[in-house]
Amino acid sequence: MTQSLLMVGVFAPRMGLDLVRSKQIKLQLARGACMMIASLFFVLSLHFNVPVGEATAVVFLSPLLVTWFSGRVLKEKINTGQWVAIACGLLGVLVIVRPGSALFTAPILFPFFSSIAVGAFQLLTRQVVKTDHIIATNFMTGLFCTVVMSAIVLYFWQTPTLLDALIMMAGGSIAMVGHVILTYAYRQASVVTLAPFSYAQIVFAALVAYLFFGHMPDQMTLVGMVIIIASGVGLILWQRR
Repeated sequence: MTQSLLMVGVFAPRMGLDLVRSKQIKLQLARGACMMIASLFFVLSLHFNVPVGEATAVVFLSPLLVTWFSGRVLKEKINTGQWVAIACGLLGVLVIVRPGSALFTAPILFPFFSSIAVGAFQLLTRQVVKTDHIIATNFMTGLFCTVVMSAIVLYFWQTPTLLDALIMMAGGSIAMVGHVILTYAYRQASVVTLAPFSYAQIVFAALVAYLFFGHMPDQMTLVGMVIIIASGVGLILWQRR
């Protein structure tokens, strides 16, 4: 809601009704649904005590899914080096979620489902920005999530404290800036090219988990994170050859 209201305040005076105009409204609605599903599954994983760093790492199966779908659906060229690098990223996730570890439980499926939704979201973004305005694209996604979640939250409502409200407002503001920048990037480059850059989020997620929740990943989890990040860097280097 914060993101939608902020976008109305910032962009509506200049864009007017262009803020809700789209030539691909069905894809815009699907994009909004994917964002909502990805967010819900990620929050559910945190609710069931999957650490934020590890949950974020599992979500980064999405580049593998994006690469496969971008080749099949968007007809983008996928070379051998890209497949190898992204397969290494998958290996890193498997190292983190290894049989016998504390994470090898049913709730770890939540970030996995989130990764599928994130992958679909990225592909849809690439498609809609070919015809629709970047700001309108992000506003409609936020509006979709606001409307649907406002109906659902009535059954689970808890009045937030002032601190909680401020944190949610800050999160919404940061999300708006991040999504606008990311959407602009998808207009300038292919999905496969941009996918590895998002691996940096794993580092920041682990840092947030340590600073705010006192959680330090174990050695094997750190190894898995390093493998995922290295695969992303390798993919970038391969693309520059």
